[in-house]
Amino acid sequence: MRVLAAMSGGVDSAVAAALAVEAGHDVVGVHMALSRERDQMRSGSRGCCSIEDAGDARRAADVVGIPYYVWDLSARFEETVVADFLREYEAGRTPNPCVRCNEHIKFEALLDKATALGFDAVATGHYARVVRGAVTELHRAADAAKDQSYVLAVMGPERLERALFPLGGFASKDEVRAEAARRGLSVSAKPDSYDICFVRDGNTQGFLRDRLGSRPGEIVDSSGAVLGEHDGAYGYTVGQRKGLGIDAPAADGRPRYVLEVDAAANRVVVGAAELLSVDRITGEKSVWLADDVLAGAGADGWVEGEVQVRAHGAPVPARVRTTGDAGAEVELLGAPLRGVAAGQSLVVYRGTRVLGQATVASAHRARPASVGTRA
Repeated sequence: MRVLAAMSGGVDSAVAAALAVEAGHDVVGVHMALSRERDQMRSGSRGCCSIEDAGDARRAADVVGIPYYVWDLSARFEETVVADFLREYEAGRTPNPCVRCNEHIKFEALLDKATALGFDAVATGHYARVVRGAVTELHRAADAAKDQSYVLAVMGPERLERALFPLGGFASKDEVRAEAARRGLSVSAKPDSYDICFVRDGNTQGFLRDRLGSRPGEIVDSSGAVLGEHDGAYGYTVGQRKGLGIDAPAADGRPRYVLEVDAAANRVVVGAAELLSVDRITGEKSVWLADDVLAGAGADGWVEGEVQVRAHGAPVPARVRTTGDAGAEVELLGAPLRGVAAGQSLVVYRGTRVLGQATVASAHRARPASVGTRA
């Protein structure tokens, strides 16, 4: 196959490209320039897409022995990922920019452009497994600590058919680094990138304030009593405990948490932890990777599995069914979840297999929270 290898400049994508070559594919490396203001050097392990990263990717391509190009996708990245990030926070929601990047950049802009140029597939350094058979399935990586299936679930079945994840079977990141060192790749000891790549100093609230401006409003409790003021409701997220800007403690001395971000009223509602617990979730913009499982649902449409609402969160037992207009309903079958926010990605699993994904539209509690509620 002709394979386009996405090369970020890190160890994972370098090893993935090398393994694609070793598998006998005709491979070309490409580095995506996603920032309009690219730093010369990376700041430690924060972020990615610096000029330093592009240079590391080029050197890795030289070692692997493949052609290498840089594609400027910065405008597309700003128009989709960054714009969605700002729009969602402004609406009082909590987005996951890594999900949107995989959706709009790596498995839309990049893969679609690769297909137009005659490539059969795109290889990336994501930790996940593709199992091909009568139905192509997306599964968790062998290394649960590095598993990235949560942020990949949004790609859809057509793009999954054209995706390669050569690192999915590695047992640990140490094994990947050892493989890089064995192959003479200089990035073998390079630190992982983390946090939101376009928030270069890691200060998300500062980034939002710079882009959205100051919008003072009230912080209230669930009864509507004013407890303090904020500089912008967009700077808060459901489940947040620290940095609330409230001087006086609660009457019972217990911590307060953000319960709701009311963007229309520019108001932040806070309250006790137990008010965060939910056992019913509705989703929107759903994408399914397991039509065979959905086809086997009962007359009422429910499918049992597990759901995960954070990239590194624990999956919890649930039943799920689709609704009209790409919607989804979720009922938790065990303990409630705490702090589920609109805008989060909800991924449905059955064991290691990804069944589908939806964006959280709303969440509520239909029954009293039980002892052992998950944080």
